[in-house]
Amino acid sequence: MSLKKLEQLFTDKLIELQQLGIRKGNEKVITGMKAADGDFGARYFLEGYGDRAFLRMNSNSYLGLSVHPQVIKAEAAAAEKFGTGPGAVRFISGTYQPHIELEQKLAEFHGRESAMLFSSAYTTMMGVLPQFISADTLIVSDALNHNCIINAIRLSHPAIKEVYVHADIDALDRILEEYKGRVKRVCLVTDGIFSMRGDYAHLDKVNACCQQHEDGYDEGIITLVDDSHGVGAFGQTGRGTEEYTQGKADILIATLGKAFGVNGGYVVAGSVVIDYLRETSPFYIYSNPITPAEALAASAALDVVTSHEGLRLLEKLRRFSVRLRSGLEELGFETLQGEHPIVPVFIRDTEKTSALVAHLFAQNILVTGLNYPVVPQGEQEIRLQISAEHTDKDLDYLLATLADYKQ
Repeated sequence: MSLKKLEQLFTDKLIELQQLGIRKGNEKVITGMKAADGDFGARYFLEGYGDRAFLRMNSNSYLGLSVHPQVIKAEAAAAEKFGTGPGAVRFISGTYQPHIELEQKLAEFHGRESAMLFSSAYTTMMGVLPQFISADTLIVSDALNHNCIINAIRLSHPAIKEVYVHADIDALDRILEEYKGRVKRVCLVTDGIFSMRGDYAHLDKVNACCQQHEDGYDEGIITLVDDSHGVGAFGQTGRGTEEYTQGKADILIATLGKAFGVNGGYVVAGSVVIDYLRETSPFYIYSNPITPAEALAASAALDVVTSHEGLRLLEKLRRFSVRLRSGLEELGFETLQGEHPIVPVFIRDTEKTSALVAHLFAQNILVTGLNYPVVPQGEQEIRLQISAEHTDKDLDYLLATLADYKQ
């Protein structure tokens, strides 16, 4: 047997991606980190670039907890005690005390009865959504939902799928009215924070709309929200889009790998729902959990978030996010207003987006350019991401570099 016949097809596809300007190419490899020095935050070294030290404006570690001494100490101590891996799936002696303790803390943090860990937020969505979809279910999805939601819907095989215009409650209302009596159940699935733009789902309005129509469906309407970019980085106390909008999801999915700075994903809901998922979700049953050390590190990160230090970090994050948006607008760049640390810079052209990414890289700034098909045509952008690790001088340098490009 041979792959030779397929390799030519794969080569042609890679060439096509290159010509379209959307091939990701070789990954940049971080080889080390330079700690914050004076008025400037941490810098990172890349393989092949010698002693050039880069300002990282594309990290999901919004609170800087991946390098927090308390979090590092907790993971190191747990690795010494429990080893480097769980050694099995959860139901075959792969459940450790740190897993149980973290699940309890996450449930309490979100005001839910129960929580359940997965190896990542992506696998959480893939493992959770299909378990709520029957042959008589309508799935309703926001047009800008994350790829994990799109693929989870494909895996679910619902009776009907409808996609509403991004954040358009009137469009959602029309869909829910149209399908009354045609299906028994509706599952409304949305991101909390939309990862490409940093805007949010108005969960209060979504809930009000769903409640208005719920009596029209024998098995009701379920709301499922993925707030991976919101939890720990948004809301007065870091409880995400639910806190900010005062709207609660029936089922909430989030990650430990962004604001909490560790690894893994989780779902919180009522105890019956979580018990059901433990018995039915293949991504949980047949896959190893995060390590005990990661669970204890995440628990330590959660302790930081819920402390006075956490409130201070969140306030800094909001202040820097607003400041960067204001600075961009003063320079004539298009962005979206808001408080979330994802700050989009809309370029709306693939070549121009790539050119600005290259300019920033030449000045030792790492950013992420988002081109079609990751974002729709005409919405090409650079996604800047604020971290509590950043300093005022870091933002000054970024904005000065962008100003030079404008000239």
